[in-house]
Amino acid sequence: MTTVALLSRSADLDFLRPLLLAADPTLDIATWPDPRCLDAEVAACWQSPPDIYARMPNLKLVHSIAAGVDNVVAGQDLRGLPVCRVVDPLLADGMLQFVLWGVLHFHRKLDQAMASQRQQQWKRPLQTPASSCRVGLMGLGELGGHIASYLPSLGYTVSGWARSAREMPGVTVFSGEAGLQPFLAQTDVLVCLLPLTPQTRGILNARTFAALPRGSTLIHCGRGEHLVEADLLAALDSGQLRGAVIDVFEQEPLPADNPLWTAPGVVVTPHMATMAAFDVVASQIARNVAQLRAGAPLFNQVDMARGY
Repeated sequence: MTTVALLSRSADLDFLRPLLLAADPTLDIATWPDPRCLDAEVAACWQSPPDIYARMPNLKLVHSIAAGVDNVVAGQDLRGLPVCRVVDPLLADGMLQFVLWGVLHFHRKLDQAMASQRQQQWKRPLQTPASSCRVGLMGLGELGGHIASYLPSLGYTVSGWARSAREMPGVTVFSGEAGLQPFLAQTDVLVCLLPLTPQTRGILNARTFAALPRGSTLIHCGRGEHLVEADLLAALDSGQLRGAVIDVFEQEPLPADNPLWTAPGVVVTPHMATMAAFDVVASQIARNVAQLRAGAPLFNQVDMARGY
């Protein structure tokens, strides 16, 4: 029998128990802070408790319950343990819907209409065709690539920035450090979908915002640690940025006293852009438990050198 520990410092993951047992009735499941978690062979995690893996001598696999792994590995002693993530085909569609809403929010100037409503003023914002709205995607992986391939069909001018060069129909692709500034210079709506790596941490900073055309906007669905919040607030205050939709934050839940809650032009959403279905999460964890037992290759294992 394999013991799976459901670990989180911020959420009760016990809702996964019946789903995991439905996927594999032989599993033994413990939910933090049950002390039995420390004897588990598999950790299924979201925002793992500090230094928890170092206290788990039998641990053989760390499994995120989401597509990202940064909040389950940060500050932890992994000691070479494999780390896996969840890949749900519907994640890409969910992210596309969220980003499209954000693009429309700014392209159709709904932010300006909503500001007028709060002042009880009838002001009709100037409308422009989609082709005049230049959307730039930072990150062209599974999610960013899906969005980049769809937006041109709606008439948007789309570009992307990735670590390495590639070709995508209907998308102008920039790559590497040399391509970042030219990419930013022709972007009206910047969408961040990057993985979190040492190179991308803090990339949404004053230098990045200054390289955008004045009055540009931001849709941030990457990782909270990408964003330097003080730099965003300064760019909004100066008018360099017109507005931002922020879905991910370095500290979640976002503290009640965080100035982003009330910053003019900012829409705060509670990390809801897309999410794997919980039955998919459970089935993929159970499948990797079976792979672990059999000594077979794990599914969706993260390359820790790359961070994704």
